[in-house]
Amino acid sequence: MTGPLSITLIALLAVYLYRRLSYKRLEQYAKFPQHLPSRVLGHLATVDEFMKKAVPPKGHADMAFAAMHEALGRPPVMLVDLRPVSSVLLVVGNYSIAEQVTGSSNLFAYGPPKVREMWKEFEYLTGPSSIVAINGEEWKTLRKRFSPGFQPRHLLKLLPSILDKISLFIGRLEKHARTGEEFLLQSYATDLTFDIIGRVALDIDMDAQLDHPSPTEITEYTRRFRSLISTYAGESLDLPWWCTPWKDLKRRRESRFCRQKLRSIVRERHTEYLAQQNSDNISSRSILSMSLQGIETLTPQIIDTTCDQLSTFLFAGHDTTSTLMSWALYELSRTPRALAAVRSELDSLLGPDTEPSSIIARLSQPGNEDLLNRMPYISAVLKETLRLWPPGGSSRMTPPGTGLTISTPETGTLCLDGLLIYPIMSIIQRDPAVFGETANQFIPERWLDEKKDIPLGAWRPFERGPRNCIGQELALIEVKAMIAVAVRHFDFEKVGLGATLVGGDGEPEVDEAGQFRVKEKIYQTREVTSKPVDGMRMKVRFARLGE
Repeated sequence: MTGPLSITLIALLAVYLYRRLSYKRLEQYAKFPQHLPSRVLGHLATVDEFMKKAVPPKGHADMAFAAMHEALGRPPVMLVDLRPVSSVLLVVGNYSIAEQVTGSSNLFAYGPPKVREMWKEFEYLTGPSSIVAINGEEWKTLRKRFSPGFQPRHLLKLLPSILDKISLFIGRLEKHARTGEEFLLQSYATDLTFDIIGRVALDIDMDAQLDHPSPTEITEYTRRFRSLISTYAGESLDLPWWCTPWKDLKRRRESRFCRQKLRSIVRERHTEYLAQQNSDNISSRSILSMSLQGIETLTPQIIDTTCDQLSTFLFAGHDTTSTLMSWALYELSRTPRALAAVRSELDSLLGPDTEPSSIIARLSQPGNEDLLNRMPYISAVLKETLRLWPPGGSSRMTPPGTGLTISTPETGTLCLDGLLIYPIMSIIQRDPAVFGETANQFIPERWLDEKKDIPLGAWRPFERGPRNCIGQELALIEVKAMIAVAVRHFDFEKVGLGATLVGGDGEPEVDEAGQFRVKEKIYQTREVTSKPVDGMRMKVRFARLGE
């Protein structure tokens, strides 16, 4: 009897598992637009197929999702079943749906929650209570505390400090203009923005742009923090810690050192605040100093929470801004009309003197900070650059039973509970339904044409809704200032991927959009955030204006 009974039980179990698997793969999310799923693998094989045929070496995985989305006919959402490797993913490719899943609602006053578990692997870098990972009232309290330091009017008062760091950047470029040697623009821009965020956030000199900085506690902190960041680069980023234990040990070691140094800086700034709170002479107006106002007693919890935010600002504040700088200079280098328009705008605003020291001196004068707000074409260049090359994104998730729904004409009402909701900016911001046939072309003028009537939600590189990026104004101020100083002094030339295609007459070939054709397209890779895959290899020479 035991044998037949065992066989019966095994058969019943097999039938149950088969039906359960069939439901999970084929029925549970059948209403969602998706590629044909496998009963066994879901969409894992489909993703692998598109990774192989649509993603070049070291290319960002979002390129595979974009190709899958295109193959489906660009639906507003696309379901990707990645179980058991990951959660079921809902790719959002439509700005209207993105507005629904990131905005305030009766269910979520501050938008659907971020997926805190996804940030666990970054805790060594950003800390456990980073403003990008926490939710609800805890997030609101932190946002309110740190927002004053990121207000545009306050940031413009720090413009002289930003320009001081830009002058070092210009000096490094001048060396390459004299030698003709190529360099990695992304690396130089990263050094610059790291210096800027160190000054703006902490009121310290990181000395990231110095080739041989004097050994100090700060330069050691800079070295160790950048060493920590480097552990999150490469194809092993998504592997569990036990697959790369040496990286986890390095992260633990570097994070401990950086945290100790940040704690000492927080204590120093708080001591300064207490000494000066009844004085009109406040020595520091950094983001850290602003966040300590009103705090009389510095508890261990306040110190740790503050350090988490500072680590987040130091990483995000230099990383994404440097990528914007790199792509903006690249697009200007291959778009003659846009470069001419930028230079003309600067001539009108700042006068004919293109010497960097003169421009820095003028922008640094009291009352001239507002000049950065009078650069409509440069603003359009940055907006278009961020549209084509968004540096990052974020995901949301609500537990089963929450009742988060969306509605589209194509699918009707869909419940998103339990799905990993991922708006992909590179899909949303290149939507032909919004941007037409020129969706993939660099056309800054589209943002200056009032007749275009582009929906506000169709441009979201800093995300939208309550959880939009706290540092977006700082990023734009930095890049505007850099462009104002650099683009009339230098001509940039791409090397390798993205290099200009030269015709038989020795002149660059120009496409229908007025851009130089390229030998081979450059694209994004993933190193926590999106970056140029080759580090933006460049050559630079002194500009020959008027030729």
